[in-house]
Amino acid sequence: MIATVRDSYALAGAVSATGLAVTAVTGPLLGRLVDRHGQARVAVPAVAVFALGATATLLCVHYGAPAWALFVCAAGSSGVPSLGSMTRARWASVHHDDAAARHTANSFEQVVDEVCFMAGPALAMVLCTAVFPEAGLATAAVLLAVGTLLFAAQHRTEPPPQRTHSASSSANEPLVRSPGLRVVVVTFLATGAVFGSMEVATVAAVESYGHGSASSAVLALQAAGSCAAGLVFGALPVRGSAAARFLTGVAAMAVAILPLLTATGLATLAPLLFVAGMATAPTMISGMTLVHRLTPPTRLNEGMTTAYTGLLIGISAGAAAAGWTVDHLGPTAGYTAPATAAALALLTAASGAGRLRRSLGGA
Repeated sequence: MIATVRDSYALAGAVSATGLAVTAVTGPLLGRLVDRHGQARVAVPAVAVFALGATATLLCVHYGAPAWALFVCAAGSSGVPSLGSMTRARWASVHHDDAAARHTANSFEQVVDEVCFMAGPALAMVLCTAVFPEAGLATAAVLLAVGTLLFAAQHRTEPPPQRTHSASSSANEPLVRSPGLRVVVVTFLATGAVFGSMEVATVAAVESYGHGSASSAVLALQAAGSCAAGLVFGALPVRGSAAARFLTGVAAMAVAILPLLTATGLATLAPLLFVAGMATAPTMISGMTLVHRLTPPTRLNEGMTTAYTGLLIGISAGAAAAGWTVDHLGPTAGYTAPATAAALALLTAASGAGRLRRSLGGA
């Protein structure tokens, strides 16, 4: 929207980065409030603030407000509780004594996430270009507001607030001080960099092949591969330890990305992206399972939101790294960024495997 109206991708990226930075700070804090006061009591007023901020952004863009106003609006509309975290917290509550059911539910959630990843950007692009520039954000705001309200209305499955009366420092210290959870969050940070850099590298590669209009469809193949793997992974019985499954998923992701460096055209890139995407869902499912097991029950929403925040920061950093790589080394070198990020994710997960096992009690 901003790139179209203001003709500046730099401004668009800076505004998006501002929103992401605010989300990184407010996300875990809102997660803690959700744990203490309940999902509906926090999500409803938070989404109302988001709606006001999104409306202000639309008005600023439409009426040509100064650039600083866009930054203020982006910051004001970024404090939204993570619906993905709250949904997984509900599954954890509903199936608290059934690990197999939680595994299937988390797999389903990951597949839904991938479907949204495929449909969302394409829908936004169509709305912004074929209707009017503000249509994409307006539609997203309506969907998020209505979806959050419908979600909050489902009181039957809402976990009860986990009020803690402990005044000890351990009850309020940052969750990432837990060695095991820190391994997962840092690995998610590098994994997010894989996702963010992969998108930029793919768009650059497809454009260099002379098929720029096919970028969304080619990117969807990566998500489709993840969807397929998530469905299969969720249907299979749980085997091995959660830490071992996570490390295997990260290793598979690192290996699956390497062939992308050899792509020479759309015909070779498309199937390689599908295969590369197949490691995504199993890795994320196993990672969120670890977050659930490593987080105290009274702080589950905060723990899951913290993990997602690491992922979001990684996505932003990865996109920036891939953009620099494409600008300085050429579009064909773009995939060195996700390959490097995947190697860092594997290094983090492998070096922290011992701490993970100890944090899980050897399980």
